[in-house]
Amino acid sequence: MTIAIILHRKGTTVISVGANDDVGSVARVLAENRIGAALVRDSAGDVLGIVSERDIVRVVGEHGAASVTMPVAELMTRALHTVTPRTRIPEALALMTDRRVRHLPVMEEDGSLAGMVSIGDLVKARIEEALHEAEELRHYVESAG
Repeated sequence: MTIAIILHRKGTTVISVGANDDVGSVARVLAENRIGAALVRDSAGDVLGIVSERDIVRVVGEHGAASVTMPVAELMTRALHTVTPRTRIPEALALMTDRRVRHLPVMEEDGSLAGMVSIGDLVKARIEEALHEAEELRHYVESAG
């Protein structure tokens, strides 16, 4: 199973914020949309980085209440780990585990944004795939007996 299948099921909408948005407004966007991360994009739509709940917790822990007014550009992760729609789920899970990230932007070969997947999306798809394989094996065993 590939990332494209997950995007087909969940959709390709990606919540984004601007680099100059303050941490408080970004926290509200995450809360309102019930998500753990948002891409940071410029006015042309180009991806500049990603900001996550972890980033916000870290900056609040370091700077206290003053961090609420900081621009997200000061805490976002600029070096993105990405996948393509053709990436297989086990490969994406391995990347997330190795890089200790919970969200991966999905980029087309031409560099355009195709969507974003979370660890939850991947685990759910992997479980569904395992259940499907188990069901196929059960049918095979029943038909062979």
